[in-house]
Amino acid sequence: MKRFIALCVTLMMSTLAFGGEPMNDTIKTIMNRKSVRAYKEGAVSKEQLEVIVKAGMAAPTAVDKRPWEFIVINDKAMLKKLSDILPYAKMTEKAAAAIIVAGDIDRQQGGRESDFWMVDCSAATENVLLAVESLGLGAVWTAVYPDKERIEAVRKLLKIPSTVVPLNVIPVGIPTGAEKPKDKWNPKQLHWNGW
Repeated sequence: MKRFIALCVTLMMSTLAFGGEPMNDTIKTIMNRKSVRAYKEGAVSKEQLEVIVKAGMAAPTAVDKRPWEFIVINDKAMLKKLSDILPYAKMTEKAAAAIIVAGDIDRQQGGRESDFWMVDCSAATENVLLAVESLGLGAVWTAVYPDKERIEAVRKLLKIPSTVVPLNVIPVGIPTGAEKPKDKWNPKQLHWNGW
């Protein structure tokens, strides 16, 4: 009986957010999101990858321009090549897949000289990361933009048009469980009604 009561208390506490408010599944996913760099053997299905990209495309976007493009890589040889050309994405070789989020500068709000593509694609990337977490998978945002060498290397490898800029490579796989979410809450960084 004591074990049952302890389990009930644990379950009840795990559903409470800051301040004692109930935590819904969306908030749990956000709070549990972590950068996963170590993966177990195993595949991520095409259906899962499509759900993840669909979540990315559900992101907000300036004037609904949707400048994003998504490239999904699940070919092991191509994952190895990405790992070889990107110094901070070596884990891509061990991932089941990778998603590249890129922005079409001709399709963004404000025209070719604008930076709205980057903002829109960053919002899409966060949706991708949250979708991955919600599916029990692991991922990490590895930057391509703004490093010119990385941009050109990824563009060349994947035959990306010159008007499309790769923002990142997101390795996706089955997490080993090594990484844990970080509590990043800092009340000193919260300002009410002004600075």
